[in-house]
Amino acid sequence: MVVRTVGLRRVAAGLAMVAAATLTAACQSGAVSPSTEQSPAAASATNSPSAPTPEATPAQLDVTPTDNATGVLPTTPVVVKAASGTLTQVSVVDDNGRALKGHLRSGGMWTSTGRLAPNGIYKVTMTATGSDGRPATTTSTFSTLKPKVTATYGILNAGETVGIGMPASIQFDSPVATKEERAQVEKLVSVITSPKQQGAWGWLDNRQLMWRPVGYWQPGTKVTIQAPLTGVQTGPDKWVANDDSASFTVGSSMVSTVDIKAHTMTVRRGGEVIRVIPVSTGRPGPLTETRSGTKVIIRKEGEVTMDSTTIGIPKGKPGYYKVDTKWNLRVTWTGEYLHSAPWSVGAQGTANVSHGCVNMSPANAQWMFETSKVGDVVKFVGSSRPFLPTEGIGVWQYSFDRWKAQSALA
Repeated sequence: MVVRTVGLRRVAAGLAMVAAATLTAACQSGAVSPSTEQSPAAASATNSPSAPTPEATPAQLDVTPTDNATGVLPTTPVVVKAASGTLTQVSVVDDNGRALKGHLRSGGMWTSTGRLAPNGIYKVTMTATGSDGRPATTTSTFSTLKPKVTATYGILNAGETVGIGMPASIQFDSPVATKEERAQVEKLVSVITSPKQQGAWGWLDNRQLMWRPVGYWQPGTKVTIQAPLTGVQTGPDKWVANDDSASFTVGSSMVSTVDIKAHTMTVRRGGEVIRVIPVSTGRPGPLTETRSGTKVIIRKEGEVTMDSTTIGIPKGKPGYYKVDTKWNLRVTWTGEYLHSAPWSVGAQGTANVSHGCVNMSPANAQWMFETSKVGDVVKFVGSSRPFLPTEGIGVWQYSFDRWKAQSALA
C-alpha cells in the first residue's frame, strides 16, 4: 500500500542564517576598547539564538488501489484512509466522467460503495488537512482490467404497455455461467411496482432473469426495473460494463383460451367473453401437435414466412412447406403463432390440420392481431404435448412456490 503525502513541505532556514552571522562576528580581530564594549545585557541579547520556524506537518493518506496500479479487478474497493491529519473529501472519476459512489466514514476513511467498470482509467482526488490546519489536495490514478469479453444485456419491453402476463425481464446476450454469478446479479437488481404487488425473481435459463407476481399483474400497474450491473462478472474473463433501468405499464386484462379438442379460441377482456373464434391447431404427431400450457404473446410480427425446416422437416421430405402468412402473433420461440390461414378455413372449428400454429380466418386473425398486446395470456388446453417453460415466456408454467425455487439465491 503506497502512502501518499498531502500538503506543502517547508524547511526552516532561520537557524542556518543565525549561525552564519554569529560565526562572522566571532572572527573579527582586535581588542575591544571600553568605549566600544557592549553592556552585559546587550551581549546577552546578541548571543541568544533565534526561535525556529515551525515545520509544516501535512496529512498522510493510504490509498488502495496503489498509484499507477493496472489490471485492477472491478470488484476491488477503493479505500482512502488518513494515517495522519484529517481526510475531508474524496472523488473517484473514470475517464468517461462517471463518478464512483462512496462514503466518508468516521475515523477518516473513505470507502467506495459501487463497483468499478472494466477497462477503465480512474483518477482519485483527495483533500485532507494536516495537523497544522493547512488543507491540501493530491491525486492518484489506476486502471482496471481489460476483459476478453464485455457482457451485454437488455431490459425487455422498455416504455411499452404490455399484457398482464408479461414478466419483468432482464436478458443477457450470453450465459451467466455459474449459479454464484447468477446470484450476484440477482442481489443487485430490483423491481418497483405501483401499486405494490408480491412477486419473485427466477431464472428461466442461464440468460433470462425474470420477475413475476404471484398471479397476473393488476391492470394499470407501473413496473420499474433497476439493473446496476457495472463490474459484475458473468463468466471466465467476462464482465458487465454498464448499468441500466427501464419501466413499462400493464394494460388491460386479456386472456384467451385455445381448446385444442374443441377447435375454438375464447377471448376474454376483463373476464368477459368478447369473441369465440373457430380455429385449427396442430395435427397429431411429435413435431406438429400444438403444445398445452400457459403462454404469453412474445411479439406481434405481422407478416412471417413459415418454413418447416425450422421444426425439423427439410425440403424434399413429406410435410415440407414454405408459405407467407399474415397477422402473426408469436407465442413460442419454437415456431408457434396465432395467424391467418385462408387455406384451412374449411377445417377451422372442426379439425386440427396445422403444423402447430393456431389457424384463423383472415378476418378473425386481423381482429385478434389488432386487439392483442405483447404480454397478453394465451392458455392452451387439450394436448398431450406439454409446453416447456424455455420454449417461450414460460413463467406461468410454474406454481409461485416452484417459480421462487428458480432463484439463484434459493
